[in-house]
Amino acid sequence: MFDKVLIANRGEIALRIHRACREMGIRTVAVHSTADADAMHVRLADESVCIGPPAAADSYLNMPAIVSAAAITGADAIHPGVGFLSENAQFAEIVEAHGIAFIGPTPEHIARMGDKIIAKETMQKLGVPCVPGSDGPLRDGAHAAAMAREIGLPVLIKATAGGGGRGMQVVRAMDEVETAFALARREAKAAFGDDRVYMEKYLSRPRHIEIQILADGHGNVVHLGERDCSLQRRHQKVLEEAPSPGLNAQARADIGQRAVAAVRDMGYRGVGTLEFLYEDDRFYFIEMNTRLQVEHPITEAITGIDLVRQQLQVAAGAVLPLSQDEISFHGHAIECRINAEHPRSFMPTPGKIGDYHAPGGLGVRVDSALYSGYRVPPHYDSMVAKLIVHGANRNECLLRLRRALGEFVIGGIETTIALHSGLIADDCFINGDYDIHWLEKHYLPSL
Repeated sequence: MFDKVLIANRGEIALRIHRACREMGIRTVAVHSTADADAMHVRLADESVCIGPPAAADSYLNMPAIVSAAAITGADAIHPGVGFLSENAQFAEIVEAHGIAFIGPTPEHIARMGDKIIAKETMQKLGVPCVPGSDGPLRDGAHAAAMAREIGLPVLIKATAGGGGRGMQVVRAMDEVETAFALARREAKAAFGDDRVYMEKYLSRPRHIEIQILADGHGNVVHLGERDCSLQRRHQKVLEEAPSPGLNAQARADIGQRAVAAVRDMGYRGVGTLEFLYEDDRFYFIEMNTRLQVEHPITEAITGIDLVRQQLQVAAGAVLPLSQDEISFHGHAIECRINAEHPRSFMPTPGKIGDYHAPGGLGVRVDSALYSGYRVPPHYDSMVAKLIVHGANRNECLLRLRRALGEFVIGGIETTIALHSGLIADDCFINGDYDIHWLEKHYLPSL
């Protein structure tokens, strides 16, 4: 097992990784920008290194600074967390070239799954159903128009190297195709440095279902069930739950088995998530995330399996300690992403935290790096906390979540706590009757 792990991230996920390491007797190194000098993970880590000014490009995305920090402190492994460099194949390759373990998949798998077109081709070859779409990047506006006619409107133009809704355009009329193509390319180039885009059929009422997998690189692969991530705003997840209220046992077993078979055939190592759209009892693969997911705690809640601990053990060469038959699922879990944003305008609200009180009690978990007096910086993602609630069933979970949201106090700034309180009281959500368009098209306009 590793002696010292450098955590190449910030905020709640850095703290989450630190805690797992501490429980395993592993020392930690926190890297931070000047804006995060007083961050909780920096305070708690065994060592800390400042790697640059506030801008992420000069700090958390600064590969030479992070690798140098690992070398200076004698870290024998780097955990990339989520976001930033967690799915950067070049970073993983550089880390391993310096004799440091990268806690994640191989650079090859990160690169292959990071390219949405190659990922789709890979899954099709492995027998995983995919959304109908172009076989490769769109060459130009004329090619985009031809594909739209072949696939049938509406269609979705997406960045090949994309994520988070950037470089994505919905097209509902033929006279919009070429304009949308040009706009998607510009957005993709600006966001990812890669202007390649492709086209998929736009599904009208799908759910967003993702399958959590765990593989040890020795041929052993298991899935840890699904998460429903359909509640989204601008393609960003707002609330997730597990298991999905929209799947039956047969559909759940079928997609889990397909995911495991595909990942085993790839020879994959580490945690990963296969994401699907689910409509009319059919699954369509859309992408694979080769990292820990923000919403991983709800899987931990219903399985009792610590995913970060498993990441560390697998990266150290361990064989999975459990088989698929040994994994059982208990109850229901929901995660609310609490952002430093106005609950209606969604404008970011960085600033100094006043009163702070996290809810507690049976089945309640809060992943956050906030504390009274901490100043939320304006330079990074606005998520400041995750409220995770577990119950014996979905109804108990909802009742417990309602109580926990009522107890949650984050003073000094506006947050989305009120948004979640209203959301979980809506009849459509209570009945599990929602899809990926519901939040933006139906719930938010009603506020």
